[in-house]
Amino acid sequence: MLDALSPLGGGINLVLILLSVATSALTAAVGVGGGVLMIMALAQVMPAAALIPVHGMVQLGSNAGRAAMTWRHVDRAVLAAFVPGAMLGALVAAWLLVRLPAGILELCIAAFVLYTCWGSGLPKRALGRVGVFVAGAITTLLSSLVGASGPLVAAFIKQGQAGRLASVATFSACMLLQHLTKAFVFGVAGFVFRDWLVLILIMVAAGFVGTWLGLRLLHRVTDHRFDFLFKWVLTLLAVRLTWLGVQRLLAA
Repeated sequence: MLDALSPLGGGINLVLILLSVATSALTAAVGVGGGVLMIMALAQVMPAAALIPVHGMVQLGSNAGRAAMTWRHVDRAVLAAFVPGAMLGALVAAWLLVRLPAGILELCIAAFVLYTCWGSGLPKRALGRVGVFVAGAITTLLSSLVGASGPLVAAFIKQGQAGRLASVATFSACMLLQHLTKAFVFGVAGFVFRDWLVLILIMVAAGFVGTWLGLRLLHRVTDHRFDFLFKWVLTLLAVRLTWLGVQRLLAA
C-alpha cells in the first residue's frame, strides 16, 4: 500500500510522512528550520526534477495549517506588502528558472541571516512597505530556484515582530503564499504533480498533526526562550549554508 503513494519505495514514503510531522512541529515550536530539514531529507531520496516542486507543495500545506491555527496573530500589514512582491518574484522565476553560480546564493543567505541575528538589526526603512515588498520578491525568486528560503524570510519577519506568536503566524502566512506561487512556477515549467500527489497530500495531513503538537509547545515557551531558540536555530542553519556554499565554490 505504501509503495503506491509515490515513485519512491514504501519504506521511504513512511519515513517522509513521519518526517513531515517532526519538521512541522519544529517550525511551529521554534519558528523556523522545518522546511530546510525537509528539503535536506528529500534531496537524499528524490529525483532532482521533483525535489523543489514536491517540497514546495508539502510546505504549502504545512504553512497553511500553521497560518490557519494562528491567523489572529498575523501582521496583516506585512502580509499585504509581501504578497505583491511574492507575485513579482514568482513571475521572474517562471521566466528564469535557472540557478545562480554554485555556492554564491548559499553564502549570501547565510550572511544575511547571521547579520539579522547578531548585527545591529535592519534599518526601519527596510521594514516598511517597500522593504517588505522587495523581500517578498527576492525570497520568492530564491525559493523557486533553490527550494528553501525559510531562514531568510524568518530572519526578515522577526525584525518587525515583537512576540513569538506574531512571528510564527506572520512567517507562516508569508511562506504559505510563497509556496503557493510554486504551483504556478512549476506548472508553467511543465512539472507533472500527479505522480506525487498522494504522497504530498498525506505529508500535508501529517504536517497538520505536527503543527498542532508544535503550537502546544509554543504556548508554553516564554518570549525570551523563544527568541533564544529562534536565534540559535537560524544561526545553525546559516552555518550549514556557509559550509555548503564553500564546498560548492571549491567544487566549481
